[in-house]
Amino acid sequence: MVRSLIDTYKHEGKLPDCRMSFSKGLELGYEAVVSDAEVEPQDWSVAGRGNLESWHKLGYIPYDDDDKNGTGPSSRSISRAVEYAYDDFAIALMADGLGKKSDANKYLQRSHNWRNLYNENQEDLYRNEAGKVQKTKFTGFLQPRYLNGMWRQQNTRLCSPIFQQHVCYFDTKYDTYEGSPWLYTFYVPHDMAGLIAAMGGKQAFIERLEYFHSSGINYMGNEPNFLPTYQFHYGGWPGLSWYWVHQYIPSQFNSSLNGIPGNDDLSMGAFSAFAFMGFFPVAGQDVYLLTPTMFRSVSIRTPTGGRATLKCIGFDPTYKPIYIQSVRLNGKPYTRNWITHDFFYYGGTLEFVLGTAESEWGTRDEDLPPSLSRSSIY
Repeated sequence: MVRSLIDTYKHEGKLPDCRMSFSKGLELGYEAVVSDAEVEPQDWSVAGRGNLESWHKLGYIPYDDDDKNGTGPSSRSISRAVEYAYDDFAIALMADGLGKKSDANKYLQRSHNWRNLYNENQEDLYRNEAGKVQKTKFTGFLQPRYLNGMWRQQNTRLCSPIFQQHVCYFDTKYDTYEGSPWLYTFYVPHDMAGLIAAMGGKQAFIERLEYFHSSGINYMGNEPNFLPTYQFHYGGWPGLSWYWVHQYIPSQFNSSLNGIPGNDDLSMGAFSAFAFMGFFPVAGQDVYLLTPTMFRSVSIRTPTGGRATLKCIGFDPTYKPIYIQSVRLNGKPYTRNWITHDFFYYGGTLEFVLGTAESEWGTRDEDLPPSLSRSSIY
């Protein structure tokens, strides 16, 4: 698949609307992603990036940007900003691996651009059943900005199941795509520690993420909603990730006629498959967030001919004991709530001891996934 993307770049000069990972032909692959990040195509509606002049100069995509370098919808400034920022982080990883330190530093700096749309004073407002405007205790959301730097307000719940959900699908005038500012504010997978600090610390972050799932704002029928189900790991509360996975499976993922939410272009099936197996990959990073498998044991053949096996000690098919009490990797205690790809490449055995109550496993700072604000991520 990755080689076919490079072939597309060879013939068309741009990657299609997706991003590639590490592969053979690294220099050509690197050339392709740098082209995406630096050179705006004439029509960027289906390939490449648009509004690059402002992205490079201002560090965000203005709501009223006048892009004279290419053609495409200059909207969706929030969702494109966090996507561009994470894409730039991925380029920084690739540049560092290829020994291009100057490039790595440049793209690493751009990966912080999500902060330029984070309005720490933005309130979460909604109308109750009586039509009265109320606000929650949560402040600080991604919001669009104008060229002059002034904020433009977009309802934090717009494009969610509880407020005008479908206006951000084919309509290009809003600032998010298939999700609300509530949702996209959580999308900083390379610097979750920085986001958590911006939101007021771990406890405030956990409360906000729980509200996101319990209030009806979240909708599992769109791909951007997958990662927030597992982001409790970053706040030191991995048990809540597994709790919410168990809420969505089987309530929204089941064997009924409508047993898959949204439109399954294979991603819905992939989400449920990862959940059943007991891990979730953070795309673009060497990070898999760990949860108990939904089976007594799962064994995956590795490229090196071995087996990556995940076992549940104390497994109960009624799923009453769902919380990890302790983990052993190849017989030795393992406290991190994530694991690297080496486990799936070389093989090994992870044993999860389960119980009915949450434990302290995976909750210490040193057990959390890597994050730019806390430690080197590469």
